[in-house]
Amino acid sequence: MAKMWAGRTDGATEQIADDFNSSIHFDSRMYRQDITGSMAHAAMLAAKNIITNEDADQLIAGLEGILNDLDSGALEFDMTCEDIHMFVEQVLTQRLGDVGKKLHTARSRNDQVALDIRMYLRAEIDEITGLVTELVKAVTDKAETYKAAIMPGYTHLQRAQPITFGHHLMAYAMMLLRDLQRLADCRKRMNLSPIGCCALAGTTYDTDRYFEAERLGFDGICLNSLDGVSDRDFCAELMSAIAVLMMHLSRFSEEIILWSSWEFKFVELSDAYTTGSSIMPQKKNPDMAELVRGKTGRVYGDLMALLTTLKGLPLAYNKDMQEDKEAVFDAVDTVKMCLKVFTGMVATMTANTANMKLAAQRGFINATDLADYLVKKDMPFRSAYKISGSLVALCIRENTVLEQLPLDTYKTYSDLFEEDLYEAIDLVACVEKRISVGGPSVSQVEKQIQYVKEVIA
Repeated sequence: MAKMWAGRTDGATEQIADDFNSSIHFDSRMYRQDITGSMAHAAMLAAKNIITNEDADQLIAGLEGILNDLDSGALEFDMTCEDIHMFVEQVLTQRLGDVGKKLHTARSRNDQVALDIRMYLRAEIDEITGLVTELVKAVTDKAETYKAAIMPGYTHLQRAQPITFGHHLMAYAMMLLRDLQRLADCRKRMNLSPIGCCALAGTTYDTDRYFEAERLGFDGICLNSLDGVSDRDFCAELMSAIAVLMMHLSRFSEEIILWSSWEFKFVELSDAYTTGSSIMPQKKNPDMAELVRGKTGRVYGDLMALLTTLKGLPLAYNKDMQEDKEAVFDAVDTVKMCLKVFTGMVATMTANTANMKLAAQRGFINATDLADYLVKKDMPFRSAYKISGSLVALCIRENTVLEQLPLDTYKTYSDLFEEDLYEAIDLVACVEKRISVGGPSVSQVEKQIQYVKEVIA
């Protein structure tokens, strides 16, 4: 088949070269954006009297027909075409004759593909934003359910201080809010139209780039034609935002995997989001969480692949830039799948609050509160710290907890201890006393939940 770019050469390439050069097997997913962009381009050409209104009407009607036929399945992609742009133009020319050949006036495939991928990723950002929002809702709903459920907070994976499960979950809600902000910021910088930059140096035709930008929902245009066709910052920025989002999902997955193990038994995952073993009938494996954790590395790889591809490219367009699509498409597809599964997994997860509270008691995480009790009675903190640590050591030797030590034992360490110490080291009281903004008390968790709900509303 003769190539549409035949002229300078005879357009006859070896089959293996055609296959190597072709991108239609992955850029065909942008057909809707390619056709929509072409409709706007035809309208602009007519508005500027570069083509007649009659020609523009035929082009737009022909493009609508191709779009409808692709949507319905009446038209299939021709995988022998080099890319989605050549496929659409080829079909249009077959259907309209010479009028179809007028569509490519005052543009290049360089600005055309830059337009397509911006429009495609803009829609993908909107979908990802919706999915993250649904996950935030699931997390905050779960946090509301367990806002008073005592559990140990950890540092170094060692039990540290008492918090609630709701407080812990809201930490992830805050991470996800930042992910939403990153996606929104990325969308703003992405939403500039490159169409009209042509190959790299604009055109001699009196075009109206703002006309096309406005019709296609852009906030403005790329102001330098070289930059317009060679810029893929928006791809790297989106993939970076996705990588951070996946990192948050991976951290959450790691905790869910730990919490659902027999060693913790803090949460129970729904059977709908776990698998069994082919040989060990007792197993209930958190495979969905493990896959999310594993796919995070895949998304990191996509980001690094694109950054490595772009780092040595001179201006303007180079064929290397064809490598942007598979990486960014994979990152987008992966995060959407992970978000859908993760939201269901969190929404159906239940907490074993008794085990959480028992772990909190056995972890002596009220030891700081015990020291604070003495400090409030004018004992220097370091002295109080030493007494509290000594009492923890005693409990470990005697296989008990601070709440169960008799007052007489406490008094052998300090005469400042009175009956009210048991209220001071009660785990519920310890949590409820942490009233500083952002803390784990029920009132503070409720404020965090309300804040998140207002943001995502």
